[in-house]
Amino acid sequence: MYGLSAGHGIKHFGQGALLVMIPSIRATLGLGDVAIGGMSSAQSISSGIANIPAGILTDMFRKKIAWILLASMLMVGVGYIIIGSSPVYWALLIGVTIVGFGTSLWHAPAFGTLAARYPERRGFAMAAHLTGAQIGNTTSPLIIGFLLAGSIGSWVVFSGIDWRWLCAIISIPTFLTGLAVITRFKTAGAESKGDISLGEYFSSAKKMFTNTGVLGMALLGAMRGAVHNSFQVFLVIYMREELDYSDTLVGVHVALITMAGIVSTPIMGNMSDRIGRRPVISFAMTTMTLLIFLFLYFDSGLPMTILIAVLGLFFFSVMPIINAAAMDMIDKGSEGSGTALMFTGGSIVGSLTPIAAGFINQETGFHGVIIFAGIIAAMGAALSLLLPMKVRV
Repeated sequence: MYGLSAGHGIKHFGQGALLVMIPSIRATLGLGDVAIGGMSSAQSISSGIANIPAGILTDMFRKKIAWILLASMLMVGVGYIIIGSSPVYWALLIGVTIVGFGTSLWHAPAFGTLAARYPERRGFAMAAHLTGAQIGNTTSPLIIGFLLAGSIGSWVVFSGIDWRWLCAIISIPTFLTGLAVITRFKTAGAESKGDISLGEYFSSAKKMFTNTGVLGMALLGAMRGAVHNSFQVFLVIYMREELDYSDTLVGVHVALITMAGIVSTPIMGNMSDRIGRRPVISFAMTTMTLLIFLFLYFDSGLPMTILIAVLGLFFFSVMPIINAAAMDMIDKGSEGSGTALMFTGGSIVGSLTPIAAGFINQETGFHGVIIFAGIIAAMGAALSLLLPMKVRV
């Protein structure tokens, strides 16, 4: 559990770094709002595509989990090298697409293994795994923002590092983590009795794809992801270009989105194991909705900073609970494909919303994006009250 969580943290360190570098990439290549949304969409689309082979390979070759995780890390590293050397937008999209594919390739084997190995504590196990991601998401913007700016406030330390060089630097820990995975995670998939045939796989997976409860949880997870993709990208643009925050200060605020979740995620996961998934999911989605709409009134200064930190208690923390609720309704042996289905749903919806948010930001500004994200969150909160979920006994 802790090894996979640590690897997840490294993966998300790289994933979070790209978000902070967006304003610098935008300035260098002269990109518009829709082009920025297109970057996020390309990443979401490739993530969705990656989930399909990841789920199949995870369930069919449980003893080869470490190799799938290795491929995930290597692709993230290669993608960053391409991003850092891209001379034009389309080359940049190729690198972003590879990073998206690589990051998503991690989920099915990791989440699937945890769901199979800890069936009675799925909520906590998945929350612990996401906590690793939140540590990566928290430290990444702080470090990358500082390295880009080369300063903390008026204390100038050095001239800063160009985003292209940072991309090359980021690839190093991902390659090293891949090597660590293949040498240290040899017990991953040990809970499985062995590989299964393609026919056995599709027979088991067919039940999952006709399960309305699982499909509903995939839709709910997709809506949560849509809120994330729409809101966070243009919050960064808004802080950098409208509020004129430094790269360091932008990094601090991005870190706040996930910092509080480091504490709240395992607590919420443990609560969902004890009192049930629905109360935790519904409370988190409803609170998230209210907090997002509050940005219409608190859109700068200390009030906005506090609001971002409070939003961080729920923004990502609800995701592993939604995944655990889906796993409760999936047959044993299909955990990898179940995870893939959850993330594929998020990627499909998530691939469309950033472009829509880009048009909205271009026409109405960041307040329009807030309303757009808030409406999606409200729909998700309502859906969480209606979906069937397994009752905890």
